[in-house]
Amino acid sequence: MTPKDKGDRKVLKGAVAGGITGGLDVLFNYPIDFVKTQLQMDRYEKKYDSTIDCIRKTIKRHGFFGLYRGMSILLLGSVAKVASRFGAYEFYTHKFKEEDGSITMLNTFMSGLLAGATEAVVAVTPLETIKLKIINDMHRARPRYNGLLHGVWYILKREGIRGIYRGVSATVLKQGTNQAIRFFLMVTQKDLYAGSDSTVIVPMPLVGIFGVISGAATVLKNTPMDVIKTRMQGFKSHKHKNTMDCAAEILREEGPGALFKGSVIRMARVCIDVALTFMIYESLMEYVFANLWL
Repeated sequence: MTPKDKGDRKVLKGAVAGGITGGLDVLFNYPIDFVKTQLQMDRYEKKYDSTIDCIRKTIKRHGFFGLYRGMSILLLGSVAKVASRFGAYEFYTHKFKEEDGSITMLNTFMSGLLAGATEAVVAVTPLETIKLKIINDMHRARPRYNGLLHGVWYILKREGIRGIYRGVSATVLKQGTNQAIRFFLMVTQKDLYAGSDSTVIVPMPLVGIFGVISGAATVLKNTPMDVIKTRMQGFKSHKHKNTMDCAAEILREEGPGALFKGSVIRMARVCIDVALTFMIYESLMEYVFANLWL
Protein backbone atom coordinates (compact mmCIF):
# COMPACT_ATOMS: atom_id res chain seq x y z
CA MET A 1 0.00 0.00 0.00
CA THR A 2 1.41 3.39 -0.98
CA PRO A 3 1.81 6.22 1.55
CA LYS A 4 -0.95 8.06 -0.34
CA ASP A 5 -3.34 5.13 0.08
CA LYS A 6 -2.52 4.89 3.78
CA GLY A 7 -3.10 8.61 4.17
CA ASP A 8 -6.43 8.48 2.32
CA ARG A 9 -7.65 5.60 4.48
CA LYS A 10 -6.55 7.39 7.67
CA VAL A 11 -8.57 10.43 6.60
CA LEU A 12 -11.63 8.25 5.89
CA LYS A 13 -11.26 6.41 9.19
CA GLY A 14 -10.88 9.72 10.99
CA ALA A 15 -14.05 11.10 9.42
CA VAL A 16 -16.13 7.98 10.23
CA ALA A 17 -14.79 7.72 13.79
CA GLY A 18 -15.32 11.45 14.22
CA GLY A 19 -18.94 11.20 13.09
CA ILE A 20 -19.68 8.42 15.58
CA THR A 21 -17.90 10.38 18.30
CA GLY A 22 -19.93 13.49 17.56
CA GLY A 23 -23.24 11.64 17.78
CA LEU A 24 -22.44 10.01 21.14
CA ASP A 25 -21.01 13.20 22.58
CA VAL A 26 -24.00 15.43 21.85
CA LEU A 27 -26.43 13.05 23.58
CA PHE A 28 -24.52 13.61 26.81
CA ASN A 29 -23.60 17.28 26.50
CA TYR A 30 -26.62 18.95 24.93
CA PRO A 31 -28.45 19.99 28.14
CA ILE A 32 -25.30 21.74 29.37
CA ASP A 33 -24.89 23.52 26.04
CA PHE A 34 -28.58 24.48 26.07
CA VAL A 35 -28.30 26.16 29.48
CA LYS A 36 -25.05 27.90 28.52
CA THR A 37 -26.74 29.37 25.44
CA GLN A 38 -29.77 30.52 27.44
CA LEU A 39 -27.55 32.35 29.93
CA GLN A 40 -25.53 34.05 27.19
CA MET A 41 -28.69 35.25 25.43
CA ASP A 42 -30.37 36.41 28.66
CA ARG A 43 -29.90 40.10 28.10
CA TYR A 44 -33.18 41.74 27.15
CA GLU A 45 -35.60 40.24 29.67
CA LYS A 46 -33.27 38.91 32.42
CA LYS A 47 -35.24 35.73 33.09
CA TYR A 48 -32.58 33.75 34.92
CA ASP A 49 -30.73 34.43 38.17
CA SER A 50 -28.27 31.55 37.85
CA THR A 51 -27.50 28.29 36.10
CA ILE A 52 -29.72 26.31 38.50
CA ASP A 53 -32.52 28.85 38.06
CA CYS A 54 -32.32 28.45 34.28
CA ILE A 55 -32.55 24.66 34.55
CA ARG A 56 -35.44 24.81 37.04
CA LYS A 57 -37.50 27.27 35.00
CA THR A 58 -36.91 25.42 31.73
CA ILE A 59 -38.07 22.11 33.22
CA LYS A 60 -41.05 23.78 34.89
CA ARG A 61 -42.21 25.36 31.63
CA HIS A 62 -41.28 22.71 29.07
CA GLY A 63 -40.62 19.54 31.05
CA PHE A 64 -37.31 17.68 31.31
CA PHE A 65 -37.03 17.25 27.56
CA GLY A 66 -37.21 21.04 27.22
CA LEU A 67 -33.47 20.86 27.94
CA TYR A 68 -33.17 18.97 24.64
CA ARG A 69 -35.13 21.49 22.55
CA GLY A 70 -33.38 21.95 19.22
CA MET A 71 -31.18 18.87 19.77
CA SER A 72 -32.10 17.17 16.48
CA ILE A 73 -30.30 19.81 14.43
CA LEU A 74 -27.31 19.72 16.79
CA LEU A 75 -27.18 15.93 16.65
CA LEU A 76 -26.94 16.04 12.87
CA GLY A 77 -24.56 18.96 13.14
CA SER A 78 -22.33 17.28 15.69
CA VAL A 79 -21.89 14.25 13.45
CA ALA A 80 -20.95 16.51 10.54
CA LYS A 81 -18.82 18.79 12.71
CA VAL A 82 -16.68 16.16 14.41
CA ALA A 83 -16.40 14.09 11.22
CA SER A 84 -15.11 17.11 9.30
CA ARG A 85 -12.81 18.11 12.19
CA PHE A 86 -11.02 14.81 12.57
CA GLY A 87 -11.12 13.99 8.88
CA ALA A 88 -9.53 17.37 8.13
CA TYR A 89 -7.00 16.98 10.95
CA GLU A 90 -5.89 13.59 9.65
CA PHE A 91 -5.68 15.06 6.13
CA TYR A 92 -3.53 18.03 7.13
CA THR A 93 -1.24 16.09 9.46
CA HIS A 94 -0.61 13.63 6.64
CA LYS A 95 0.20 16.49 4.26
CA PHE A 96 2.50 18.18 6.78
CA LYS A 97 4.50 15.06 7.71
CA GLU A 98 8.22 15.01 7.12
CA GLU A 99 9.81 12.30 4.95
CA ASP A 100 10.57 10.20 8.05
CA GLY A 101 6.91 10.31 9.11
CA SER A 102 7.38 12.86 11.91
CA ILE A 103 5.53 16.14 12.22
CA THR A 104 6.70 19.33 13.89
CA MET A 105 4.71 20.92 16.70
CA LEU A 106 4.17 24.00 14.53
CA ASN A 107 2.57 21.84 11.86
CA THR A 108 0.49 20.05 14.49
CA PHE A 109 -0.78 23.48 15.57
CA MET A 110 -1.48 24.44 11.95
CA SER A 111 -3.29 21.16 11.30
CA GLY A 112 -5.58 21.85 14.25
CA LEU A 113 -6.13 25.43 13.08
CA LEU A 114 -7.11 24.33 9.58
CA ALA A 115 -9.28 21.49 10.91
CA GLY A 116 -11.18 23.98 13.08
CA ALA A 117 -11.66 26.37 10.18
CA THR A 118 -12.94 23.49 8.04
CA GLU A 119 -15.55 22.42 10.56
CA ALA A 120 -16.63 26.04 11.05
CA VAL A 121 -17.50 26.46 7.37
CA VAL A 122 -18.80 22.95 6.69
CA ALA A 123 -21.00 22.49 9.74
CA VAL A 124 -20.67 24.73 12.78
CA THR A 125 -21.82 28.09 11.47
CA PRO A 126 -25.05 27.08 9.70
CA LEU A 127 -26.07 24.47 12.27
CA GLU A 128 -25.30 26.57 15.33
CA THR A 129 -27.25 29.48 13.84
CA ILE A 130 -30.30 27.30 13.25
CA LYS A 131 -30.03 25.80 16.74
CA LEU A 132 -29.83 29.22 18.40
CA LYS A 133 -32.78 30.58 16.46
CA ILE A 134 -34.90 27.56 17.42
CA ILE A 135 -33.94 27.89 21.09
CA ASN A 136 -34.68 31.62 21.08
CA ASP A 137 -38.04 30.99 19.42
CA MET A 138 -39.11 29.26 22.65
CA HIS A 139 -39.20 32.66 24.38
CA ARG A 140 -41.79 34.13 22.05
CA ALA A 141 -45.39 34.33 23.25
CA ARG A 142 -46.33 32.75 19.92
CA PRO A 143 -43.44 30.66 18.57
CA ARG A 144 -42.99 30.91 14.82
CA TYR A 145 -41.44 27.50 14.25
CA ASN A 146 -43.49 24.30 14.26
CA GLY A 147 -40.46 22.06 14.37
CA LEU A 148 -36.98 21.71 12.93
CA LEU A 149 -37.84 21.50 9.23
CA HIS A 150 -40.32 24.35 9.45
CA GLY A 151 -37.77 26.44 11.34
CA VAL A 152 -35.09 25.87 8.70
CA TRP A 153 -37.56 26.64 5.91
CA TYR A 154 -38.71 29.83 7.66
CA ILE A 155 -35.15 31.08 8.25
CA LEU A 156 -34.10 30.42 4.64
CA LYS A 157 -37.26 31.98 3.25
CA ARG A 158 -36.91 35.12 5.36
CA GLU A 159 -33.13 35.62 5.43
CA GLY A 160 -31.73 33.45 2.64
CA ILE A 161 -28.49 31.48 2.86
CA ARG A 162 -26.84 34.46 4.57
CA GLY A 163 -29.28 33.98 7.42
CA ILE A 164 -27.62 30.72 8.43
CA TYR A 165 -24.07 32.02 7.96
CA ARG A 166 -24.31 34.87 10.44
CA GLY A 167 -21.10 35.20 12.44
CA VAL A 168 -19.07 32.99 10.10
CA SER A 169 -15.86 35.00 10.58
CA ALA A 170 -16.17 34.83 14.36
CA THR A 171 -16.91 31.12 14.14
CA VAL A 172 -13.91 30.38 11.90
CA LEU A 173 -11.66 32.31 14.29
CA LYS A 174 -13.13 30.58 17.35
CA GLN A 175 -13.13 27.03 15.98
CA GLY A 176 -9.74 27.42 14.32
CA THR A 177 -8.00 28.62 17.48
CA ASN A 178 -9.95 26.12 19.61
CA GLN A 179 -8.80 23.11 17.63
CA ALA A 180 -5.26 24.45 17.19
CA ILE A 181 -4.88 24.72 20.97
CA ARG A 182 -6.62 21.41 21.70
CA PHE A 183 -4.70 19.26 19.24
CA PHE A 184 -1.41 20.97 20.09
CA LEU A 185 -1.86 20.42 23.85
CA MET A 186 -3.17 16.89 23.41
CA VAL A 187 -0.20 15.86 21.24
CA THR A 188 2.26 17.65 23.54
CA GLN A 189 0.91 15.95 26.68
CA LYS A 190 0.90 12.52 25.02
CA ASP A 191 4.50 13.05 23.83
CA LEU A 192 5.55 14.02 27.36
CA TYR A 193 3.98 10.82 28.68
CA ALA A 194 5.35 8.50 26.00
CA GLY A 195 8.75 10.11 25.63
CA SER A 196 10.56 8.98 22.51
CA ASP A 197 8.76 5.60 22.33
CA SER A 198 6.12 5.87 19.59
CA THR A 199 4.70 2.44 20.48
CA VAL A 200 3.45 3.54 23.91
CA ILE A 201 -0.35 3.65 24.14
CA VAL A 202 -1.66 6.36 26.47
CA PRO A 203 -4.34 4.94 28.85
CA MET A 204 -7.83 6.25 28.10
CA PRO A 205 -8.36 7.80 31.57
CA LEU A 206 -5.18 9.79 31.03
CA VAL A 207 -6.39 10.84 27.57
CA GLY A 208 -9.50 12.14 29.35
CA ILE A 209 -7.39 14.18 31.79
CA PHE A 210 -5.35 15.59 28.90
CA GLY A 211 -8.65 16.48 27.22
CA VAL A 212 -9.87 18.36 30.31
CA ILE A 213 -6.65 20.41 30.36
CA SER A 214 -6.88 21.13 26.62
CA GLY A 215 -10.54 22.12 26.90
CA ALA A 216 -9.94 24.42 29.87
CA ALA A 217 -7.20 26.24 27.98
CA THR A 218 -9.54 27.02 25.07
CA VAL A 219 -12.30 28.27 27.38
CA LEU A 220 -9.96 30.71 29.08
CA LYS A 221 -8.92 32.05 25.69
CA ASN A 222 -12.14 31.97 23.69
CA THR A 223 -15.15 32.71 25.92
CA PRO A 224 -15.47 36.33 24.67
CA MET A 225 -15.50 35.10 21.07
CA ASP A 226 -18.11 32.50 21.98
CA VAL A 227 -20.38 35.16 23.47
CA ILE A 228 -19.98 37.37 20.38
CA LYS A 229 -20.69 34.40 18.09
CA THR A 230 -23.83 33.53 20.07
CA ARG A 231 -25.11 37.11 19.85
CA MET A 232 -24.32 37.26 16.13
CA GLN A 233 -26.36 34.12 15.49
CA GLY A 234 -29.31 34.82 17.79
CA PHE A 235 -32.76 36.08 16.86
CA LYS A 236 -31.59 39.71 17.19
CA SER A 237 -28.63 39.10 14.86
CA HIS A 238 -29.97 41.69 12.40
CA LYS A 239 -29.00 44.41 14.90
CA HIS A 240 -25.30 43.82 14.24
CA LYS A 241 -23.49 44.81 11.06
CA ASN A 242 -20.55 42.48 11.69
CA THR A 243 -18.47 40.83 14.41
CA MET A 244 -16.67 44.02 15.48
CA ASP A 245 -19.95 45.95 15.64
CA CYS A 246 -21.41 43.26 17.90
CA ALA A 247 -18.36 43.28 20.20
CA ALA A 248 -18.40 47.08 20.41
CA GLU A 249 -22.09 47.11 21.35
CA ILE A 250 -21.59 44.54 24.10
CA LEU A 251 -18.70 46.53 25.61
CA ARG A 252 -20.56 49.82 25.29
CA GLU A 253 -23.90 48.73 26.70
CA GLU A 254 -22.98 45.93 29.10
CA GLY A 255 -19.31 46.29 29.96
CA PRO A 256 -16.40 43.83 29.67
CA GLY A 257 -17.98 41.37 32.11
CA ALA A 258 -20.67 40.53 29.57
CA LEU A 259 -18.03 38.94 27.35
CA PHE A 260 -17.62 36.23 30.00
CA LYS A 261 -21.29 35.41 30.58
CA GLY A 262 -21.88 31.69 30.88
CA SER A 263 -18.15 31.03 31.35
CA VAL A 264 -18.60 28.74 34.38
CA ILE A 265 -21.03 26.37 32.72
CA ARG A 266 -19.10 26.65 29.44
CA MET A 267 -15.95 25.54 31.29
CA ALA A 268 -17.80 22.48 32.58
CA ARG A 269 -19.33 21.69 29.20
CA VAL A 270 -16.15 22.15 27.16
CA CYS A 271 -13.88 20.21 29.52
CA ILE A 272 -16.30 17.26 29.56
CA ASP A 273 -16.85 17.56 25.82
CA VAL A 274 -13.16 17.61 24.87
CA ALA A 275 -12.29 14.78 27.27
CA LEU A 276 -15.11 12.56 25.97
CA THR A 277 -14.42 13.44 22.34
CA PHE A 278 -10.75 12.45 22.47
CA MET A 279 -11.44 9.34 24.55
CA ILE A 280 -14.18 8.07 22.23
CA TYR A 281 -12.29 8.99 19.06
CA GLU A 282 -9.01 7.43 20.11
CA SER A 283 -10.78 4.30 21.39
CA LEU A 284 -12.50 3.90 18.02
CA MET A 285 -9.29 4.50 16.06
CA GLU A 286 -7.20 2.23 18.30
CA TYR A 287 -9.56 -0.68 18.96
CA VAL A 288 -12.25 -0.62 16.25
CA PHE A 289 -10.83 0.84 13.03
CA ALA A 290 -7.16 -0.07 13.46
CA ASN A 291 -7.43 -3.42 11.69
CA LEU A 292 -10.33 -2.65 9.37
CA TRP A 293 -9.80 -1.96 5.68
CA LEU A 294 -11.86 1.21 6.09
